[in-house]
Amino acid sequence: MVSVLPERSGARHLMHRPRHTDEPVPRCLRRPPVDLELIIPAYNEQQRLPATVRSTIDYLADRPWSSAVVVVDNNSVDRTRETLQRFHDSPVHLYAIGCSDQGKGAAVRRGIATSAARFIGFADADNATPIDTLESVMELLTQGYDAVIASRHVAGARFEAEQSALRRGGGWVFRRLAHLALPDIADTQCGFKFFSGPLVRDVVADCHVDGFAFDVEILAQLVRAGHDVVEVPVAWSDVPGSTFSARHDGLRSMADLVRISLAR
Repeated sequence: MVSVLPERSGARHLMHRPRHTDEPVPRCLRRPPVDLELIIPAYNEQQRLPATVRSTIDYLADRPWSSAVVVVDNNSVDRTRETLQRFHDSPVHLYAIGCSDQGKGAAVRRGIATSAARFIGFADADNATPIDTLESVMELLTQGYDAVIASRHVAGARFEAEQSALRRGGGWVFRRLAHLALPDIADTQCGFKFFSGPLVRDVVADCHVDGFAFDVEILAQLVRAGHDVVEVPVAWSDVPGSTFSARHDGLRSMADLVRISLAR
């Protein structure tokens, strides 16, 4: 089943977003609680999103946990939202919600803030991280760890398909800056991160980075508050079609990293 949550009575079918001050979301806008919600932020992802949603639903349908998939449409101008109609008979509940504040961080925070799940996390629309990585993630979360993230730079990880030399170089610079805030985390940027639901909902209320460094901010808040972050190795593949622009997003991300590092 696909649910497109309403903005307000009599309005068109988009979820109402709080003002950019990140106000608490009213309970009436939260989805029913489940064991796990998986958020997929999407901006102009009509090509890559359907395969990712299909593999995610197929995997979750066979798991013992109650679950839901939440696609957060980040103001797409293509047919991202329409591609979800093919999942109208999905065995796992699929929600489509909107976020007009531009940026991957804004979209992920929107999904987290409107969740009532016991555990919640996000994966990229390109399916670069195999969905079965969730098996080890959920095992650690249920053992009591606060945050479990996929990593391409710990023992046991491997690259099934590598990025271009330019992207690898940019990633190296990003990791060096991220280590200023998070020296003990090898990979802050793999787009597959999961958390204790109540904990991360509290944390994102104080997060404000909308761009691609948003997850560094979330992790830094957790670590500074004394919570555990565990990295699990992943077999990761670079998938063409990323919306990341080195020119438009790179400098902004670097500046965000410096601000996060200074926010002690």
